[in-house]
Amino acid sequence: MGYRIVVVGATGNVGREMLNILAERQFPVDEIAALASRRSLGTEVSFGDKTLTTKDLDTFDFTGWDMALFAVGSEATKVYAPKAAAAGCVVIDNSSLYRYDPEIPLIVPECNPEAIHGYKNKKIIANPNCSTAQMVVALKPLHDRARIKRVVVSTYQSVSGAGKDGMDELWEQTKAVYNPTTDVPPNKFQKQIAFNVIPQIDVFMEDGSTKEEWKMVVETKKIVDPSIKVTATCVRVPVFVGHSEAVNIEFEEFLDEDEARDILREAPGIMVIDKREPGGYVSPVECAGDFATFISRIRQDSTIENGLNLWCVSDNLRKGAALNAVQIAELLGREVLKKG
Repeated sequence: MGYRIVVVGATGNVGREMLNILAERQFPVDEIAALASRRSLGTEVSFGDKTLTTKDLDTFDFTGWDMALFAVGSEATKVYAPKAAAAGCVVIDNSSLYRYDPEIPLIVPECNPEAIHGYKNKKIIANPNCSTAQMVVALKPLHDRARIKRVVVSTYQSVSGAGKDGMDELWEQTKAVYNPTTDVPPNKFQKQIAFNVIPQIDVFMEDGSTKEEWKMVVETKKIVDPSIKVTATCVRVPVFVGHSEAVNIEFEEFLDEDEARDILREAPGIMVIDKREPGGYVSPVECAGDFATFISRIRQDSTIENGLNLWCVSDNLRKGAALNAVQIAELLGREVLKKG
C-alpha cells in the first residue's frame, strides 16, 4: 500500500525535479497529483514513464491525500499550505515561510531525523535553504566527533537557485557578450551575471548581511546545534546548476584531516573525492544531476588551534531542494505514517 502524493508547483524547476526524484527513488505512490497556478493549468509534466496534466491549485481538495510537496513561493504557500494541513495532508514546504517557526521542524534527514515527529504540531515540515542543506550534511558528522565552535563559509551559488528566470538571464547575457548589437540588462539579478560574480543574494539586512547569509546562520543553528557560530558570504556565480562552498570550521577538539576524511566517507549522503592532484576535486558541472553532496580539499587550517578547511559541492535543485523534500517524505512514511 502506497501514498497519495501531491506536488504543488509541478511546472517549476524544483517541482519537476521532485517528480523526477519520486520516480527515480521508486517512492511508494498509489496516486499522484501535479498542481500549478491557473496560468500553467493543463501543462503536461513527466513522472517516470507517465505524463501528468496539471490541475488547478486554487480549487484542489487536499482531503484524503497523505503528503503535499510544495515548490511555490512563500506568498502562495501562506495561502495553500494551511488549507492542505487542515485537510489532514502533511505539507513538506520548500519555501522559507515556515523555516524559522519554532513549532515547525526544519529537517535534513541525514542530520536531524528525530525532528520528524514535530510535524504533528501543525502538519507542516520545512525544507531548508539550498546553501544550508548541503553544508549541514557535512557539518553534522564532524560536529558529533569534535564539537564545532565556529563556521566561516563563502558560497558560490548557481543561477538556478533564482529559478528559471535566473537561468534564462545568464543564457541571454552570455550570448549577448558575443553579439555587440544585443544588450541584455540585468533584470533578475542586481548586476550582469554573465562573466561576473555578484556578492548579493536576497535583500540586505540592517547589519550588512544579506538575507541568504542570515538564513545560513539561523538554519544551521536550528538543524545542527544552536551553539554553533556561523558567518557567511553568499555569492551568485555564472553557473547554471550546482552550489559550491568553501567552508572553514573551528572545533572545540583537535580533529586530524585524515580522520575527518574517514568520518565523511562513512557519513550518509556524502561522497568524498579528495586527491591532491590537478582535478582531484569535484566542481559544480560534475555534481549536476547527482544525489550526493561532494566533499573535496579537506585540509588542516594552521591559523587556528583546531581548524579544518573543506570544499563542498552539490546539485542545488536536488539536495538543496527537491531531493531533501523527497527524503523528508520517505522519512515521514517510514517513521510515522508507515503505509509504504
